[in-house]
Amino acid sequence: MTNIITMKLNTKRALLKGFLDMLPLCLAVIPWGILCGSLAVQNGFSAFETQAMSLLVFAGSAQLVAIELMAGNTPLLTILFTTFIISSRHFLYGLAVRHKVIDQPLRWRLPVSFVLTDELFAFSHHRKAYRTQTRLIYALSAGFSFYIAWNLWTLIGIVAGSLLPDLTNLGLDFAIAATFIALVIPGIKNLATLFTVITAGIIATILKSLHFELWLVAAALTAMSVGYIVSRLQTKKEHHQ
Repeated sequence: MTNIITMKLNTKRALLKGFLDMLPLCLAVIPWGILCGSLAVQNGFSAFETQAMSLLVFAGSAQLVAIELMAGNTPLLTILFTTFIISSRHFLYGLAVRHKVIDQPLRWRLPVSFVLTDELFAFSHHRKAYRTQTRLIYALSAGFSFYIAWNLWTLIGIVAGSLLPDLTNLGLDFAIAATFIALVIPGIKNLATLFTVITAGIIATILKSLHFELWLVAAALTAMSVGYIVSRLQTKKEHHQ
């Protein structure tokens, strides 16, 4: 009886802590979600299509890029390739946490994989993350609270986009950059990561100003290549010392 009560208390604590830890990020993406919903509606998407995208795709940056590309009558192959590259980082997230969840039943791994966004991955670096049922509940609470928030902000954006003039002029898209800066900066812990971030920023800025369609893809691939090269050079230098 005591064990059952303890388990219930631990579950409630994990649920509450996951929600509270994710809350600042849920609030930080309010402008981003509103922009996503309003931008889609103002570019000809129906309210159902817009909400369904957030419910099923659940990938803010990929959604925004796809909306803009589709609105600009970009060829389907370009849209698919661009969104694939943008979302491919989630493969890396999965690989990074695989060893922590591999022993867990499928009923836990599937929902965790669905909500493993940039925001939840930022919470995944603790050595005991996903190792126990309590920590899995914590992760799912954090992940699904962000999922619910994202869809709520999208809904508000749909309504706002239908009733108000063009919201893109309000500078809401800066929320995207601000959110990723907040997630990326704490992760810069070595020279290779620093070079990756700087390269991505420089290349993206230059190619975007030149109106290169695949600017985001090119910046990401170039930055990853530079980061890999710097990492290898560092490793060789350490071996020679």
